[in-house]
Formats: sequence, C-alpha cells, structure tokens
Amino acid sequence: MAKDFFNKDERKLIVDAIKEAELNTSGEIRVHIDSKCEEDVMDRAAYWFEKLQMHKTELRNGVLFYLAYEDHKFAILGDAGINQKVDANFWEKDKETMLNYFKQGEFAKGLSEGIKLSGEQLKVHFPYQSDDVNELSDEISFGK
Repeated sequence: MAKDFFNKDERKLIVDAIKEAELNTSGEIRVHIDSKCEEDVMDRAAYWFEKLQMHKTELRNGVLFYLAYEDHKFAILGDAGINQKVDANFWEKDKETMLNYFKQGEFAKGLSEGIKLSGEQLKVHFPYQSDDVNELSDEISFGK
C-alpha cells in the first residue's frame, strides 16, 4: 500500500522539507503518493491536484509532487500563478534533480530536494506575507 512506502524518518524528511520551503513563501506544496498510475502521469497528478483542492489557493501558487512508485512515474504540477512566473524549463530541471536520487532508490531524499528547489522559486515570486496562513496541509497524502 502507498501509505507504507515511506518509513517514519522518510515521512519526516519530506514533511520537514515542505514546512521549511513554506516558511519563506505564501506558496503551498503538497506530496501525493500512489503505488500505481495506469494513465498519463500528468492527468493523474491533475486529478489529485483538484481532489486536494490545490487550485483554491488565493494566489494560485500551489505545487503538487506526485509519485507512483511501482510504475516509476512522477510529476510536478504547479498552479497557474506559479507557472506564469517560473522559467519554462524550471519543472524539468527540478525533475532531473529528483530523478538522480530516485535512480539510487532515495525517493524521500529526491522529493525533499525537489521540494526545496520549488520552495526557492516560490520564495522569489511569492514571498512570505505577515498575514500568510497555511492554506493546505503539509502532510503527505496517499492513494492506493
């Protein structure tokens, strides 16, 4: 089952990366894990993006990291607000960094590093505001 993919320390590494990245930005980051993805990975990520209500952030600056570990598929999906601001190839660079860890079986570390890179971009384009509220949970969500 997807919820058993990461051990307690790996989950903490990922959630801590989310919390750290969100300290300096109004952006929101989520991670969703499935064991399998039997459709186009971007379509599946978009499904979870909507299901997790990530499109409802005030500035449309949510970023979803989606991983289907058994099928070796992953995607990063940014909302309209962040996609308008980052370079066209930013998500691909982020994915390359993550893939280097994934190839070594270090999925939690790869996600953590990808989250940190995204957090840096969110900080540049959507800096933390004094009245900022955490609009979405920092916890990892799991499918089947």
